[in-house]
Amino acid sequence: MHIYVTSGTGTGPTPLAAFDAAVMAASESNHNMIYLSCFIPPGSVIVRARNPLLLKSWGQRIYVVMSRQDASEIGQEAWTSLGWVQDQSGRGMFVEHHGRSKKEVHNDIQATLNFMVRSRNMDFGPIEHELTGIKCEGQPVCAVTMAVYKIENWES
Repeated sequence: MHIYVTSGTGTGPTPLAAFDAAVMAASESNHNMIYLSCFIPPGSVIVRARNPLLLKSWGQRIYVVMSRQDASEIGQEAWTSLGWVQDQSGRGMFVEHHGRSKKEVHNDIQATLNFMVRSRNMDFGPIEHELTGIKCEGQPVCAVTMAVYKIENWES
């Protein structure tokens, strides 16, 4: 199974419009998002991909792990990240963090995954992560980072 990790930022007249712009930048998605927790199934391959959903469909289900941060005040920053680890079989864990600074979000990803790995006493590989951010310069902004597991028709 391929899991696609992508990120995007957006600006709009409202926080929801900025979120829509960020999702479009990350995945060109007009899909219904179903949020998952953090576990990566065995046999998974993580692929970093900008706009992995270049589909012309509309309204399908999309299964995601996602981090989102909004900012509406001039000078505020919005940062998001997904971090992950995997073992030799491909199984692993995602964690998502968001905040107002790149350093804060990066440190939270590292601390959380280091703790989760230690608490499971398993042999995971190195920590990987995708990080994105944007600064509010007027209109509301949003940053998103997501892992796309699956796209599914409603008829499935």
